[in-house]
Order: sequence, then structure tokens, then C-alpha cells
Amino acid sequence: MQRMIEITSPLFVAQDKLPEPHDWQALFGSDRPLALEIGCGIGDFIAKTAIDRPDLNIIALDYYNKGCDSTCRRLDRLGITNVRVVRIEARQFITERLEKQSLAAVYINCPDLWPKKRHRKRRLVSRQFVELLRDYLAPGGSLYFATDFDDYGLDVANFMPDIPGFSNCLAPDLYRHELAEYHLSKYMQKFMAEGKRIYFVHYARNRE
Repeated sequence: MQRMIEITSPLFVAQDKLPEPHDWQALFGSDRPLALEIGCGIGDFIAKTAIDRPDLNIIALDYYNKGCDSTCRRLDRLGITNVRVVRIEARQFITERLEKQSLAAVYINCPDLWPKKRHRKRRLVSRQFVELLRDYLAPGGSLYFATDFDDYGLDVANFMPDIPGFSNCLAPDLYRHELAEYHLSKYMQKFMAEGKRIYFVHYARNRE
């Protein structure tokens, strides 16, 4: 069994210390719009994004203790203060700890592939999950998805147009292999060095 790392960073928020859905502004100490990264890995993407977007309060989720620790260490080293890191399952966090229409952006980069056909129902990003996210995005809020796996990228790109309430920010393209001003994580850079392509999908919730 992997040893649990004690995370002492002030940016880490333990599950029993998570605020109620309406109290995130108090936790961050500001009323900036809220953004969410699902699967922060080692934290390189969200660190770069947080530096570029000081106008956002960002919650970085990961299910793995080691990833949360690596992310906190990176953020602390860079002096980044507009991110909070939480170790929790994404669906549980969204439904229990966020208000609907509260997110200005959601970032999902290279989630678990579950490449075998019989396992694909375990993939995080499905039609049902996007429909859940839609309710928590503010009008005009962005959903970004990126993967290096062709099947996953094409699957998401092809079902997104059928989900009501979204507009394709890349139209007429369903996806692109490059996305201007979107940071590449080290995982993405590694995959690209191996000759793989990244599939970027970008939608925004309609302004009602």
C-alpha cells in the first residue's frame, strides 16, 4: 500500500475543512470568479494557468495524494496564492461543495484513458458527466477537455454537439490539435514528443 504523504501546505484543503458551497469566497479571501481543474497531476498546468489568470480563484482536484502533494509544492515554490488543492473524487466534490452556475471555467487534461472497450464506461468525461457539469458552469463559462488518446478525443468531440446548452468555441471544428494560449502540461509535452497528437475540445455554456 502506498504511504500517504502528509500535506502541510496552506493551499491544501482537507475534506473535513471544505467550505459549504457558498463560502468559497471566504476561503480564498476574494470574490474573484471560481474555476475548477479536475485531475491536477503534478500541478504544472494549473501553476502556469494561475499565473496567467490572477483574476480567478482556482480549485485543483486530484484523487491521488501524491499528485496533491506535488501540486502544492509547486504552487508554494512559485508563490502562487489563487489556487486551493483538494484530494477528492470529482463528482462528489461538484455535487456536495459547489453552487450551481458558480464556475467560470473547468479544465480536464488527460484523464484516465480506460482504453479497453469493456472499461470505457468508467471514463470520467461522458455525456452524463458533461450534463452534470453544465449545471455548475456560469452562463458563458468554459469547459476545456484535452487528451492524447485518439478514441477518447473523438468520442468527446462527437458527443458534445448533441448536448444542449453549449456552444462550440472551436466551430466549425469539433476539435483541434493545437489551442492558442492553452498551456501544455508535462504529460502533454511527453506525449507529443512520442509523436502523439493532443485533442483539444472547448465549449462554453450558453448565455441564457
